[in-house]
Amino acid sequence: MKTDTQLMRDVTDELHWTPEIGASNVGVIAKEGVVTLTGHVSSFAEKHAAERAAQRVRGVKALAVELTVRLPAGGARTDADIALAAQRAIEWNAALPVDAIRVIVEGGRVMLEGQVEWHYQREAAEAAVRHLLGVVGVTNQIVIVPTVRTLDLELIVRQALERQADREAKKLGITVNGSEVTLRGTVNSWDARRAIHGAVWSAPGVTSVVDNVTIEP
Repeated sequence: MKTDTQLMRDVTDELHWTPEIGASNVGVIAKEGVVTLTGHVSSFAEKHAAERAAQRVRGVKALAVELTVRLPAGGARTDADIALAAQRAIEWNAALPVDAIRVIVEGGRVMLEGQVEWHYQREAAEAAVRHLLGVVGVTNQIVIVPTVRTLDLELIVRQALERQADREAKKLGITVNGSEVTLRGTVNSWDARRAIHGAVWSAPGVTSVVDNVTIEP
């Protein structure tokens, strides 16, 4: 098991290794596997990249992101400009249904509302606006309302896990209540956890996932 000093150094190195991040303004604190990112970044996209970079480091059990977004000089945009750009980015995304998503912007923070059939569409909408100039945060309130309902959702979920994340799936407890899936157990990395999520969300009929999976490197 890594010491706090080793973990802090590894996360710092990974931040510096990631080209999307100006890591000189990001601080790292590590305590018993819990990593906290502090400081400031120049865009919401950079903040997201820093979060993913820290998750890639072996030994990180949990992550607290206390980064603030400070737009560079000339980087500010009016809420109206951001809203227009966000709406166009969503309209031009082939993965998203037409007129299904509404955009609200206040103080550079983008809120997404509406309904889609699949989780990947919910993620695609957020990804479409994350990199827009002037955005300092994204709140995704898009609801998943599938048109397909399965009689045995638990079986479908287990089959998806066996296809896509078989090794990790064997360690998990799975409970299905209506269209909500609850996961319990441990995995050894954030990538494994992400693979499990991808498999579960790929099952038709899933509208929410309660993640009680812990990471034990």
